[in-house]
Amino acid sequence: MPEPANPIRGRVVDLLSNRTPTPARCTVDWVIVELGPDHRYDCTHRSLVMGILNRTPDSFWDRGRFWEFDDFLRLAEAHEANGADLFDVGGSKAGPGPEVTRDEEMERVVPAVEALHARFDLPIAVDTFRGSVADAAMEAGACVGNDISGFADPTFLPACARHGATVVATHVRIGPRIPDPTPRYDDVVADVREFLAERVRWATEAGIPAGRIIIDAGLDLGKTPDMSIELLRRSGDLTTLGQPILLSASNKGFLGEVTSNGLEDRVEASWAAHALGISGGCRILRAHDVRGARRVADVMANVMAPV
Repeated sequence: MPEPANPIRGRVVDLLSNRTPTPARCTVDWVIVELGPDHRYDCTHRSLVMGILNRTPDSFWDRGRFWEFDDFLRLAEAHEANGADLFDVGGSKAGPGPEVTRDEEMERVVPAVEALHARFDLPIAVDTFRGSVADAAMEAGACVGNDISGFADPTFLPACARHGATVVATHVRIGPRIPDPTPRYDDVVADVREFLAERVRWATEAGIPAGRIIIDAGLDLGKTPDMSIELLRRSGDLTTLGQPILLSASNKGFLGEVTSNGLEDRVEASWAAHALGISGGCRILRAHDVRGARRVADVMANVMAPV
């Protein structure tokens, strides 16, 4: 009998058939991650897990399941118990949706950071593209500014520098919350690398120490599924910038395209993306499923550590 067709394998072949294979490379020799002035990690072989905490009623993943403050804190407790190294708190989703004003974002984020800082010893990142929100969150206890806009707000970097905070520079083609259905690049990996190199320079010129600048390729942010796959597969190309790499692949749309799975069924695909990213040099995993990401990171640390 003929072997039945495999729709998942067929989808992967479709995605890869139009690309010229380029060897992935990784030049990781020694990786130190600094999260603000008080947290320093040797991530040459280990990877940190960043537990996602949404203060949004319309997140693409949880759809407001943890919007109530008690539920939010219970999720933070679960993240800590499951091995998170830091929290990432956001008050405005990355994708299109109803406008979130600066004051609304403040009301969502600042009390959340204050509560986390009072209850947990883990570092806290604030996921925002507004300098004023980052500044207020850092006053409340955050030590990382995770900006998916590529530092579009000119007040963002100075605010972080004043607090001695770490920053995350993320590639995005147009901007957060703006639909980008037909992105085009001459060479997506080279273009993303050039963009991030420029943002690293901006951060350094603003007074951010080089050890506190993290980069993120921005998978699915102004990229087709094929582009996100290429960036994930060639994560090692970004290690030549000399900065720690954050991987934000958890449950993202490109994984759904690869597997033909819906949003609730991308757990294993996320694990695979984490492992592939780590092998390419990524050392911070931004994750919804902290327990799974922690296990992947620990296995990979043991595999990569010298005997």
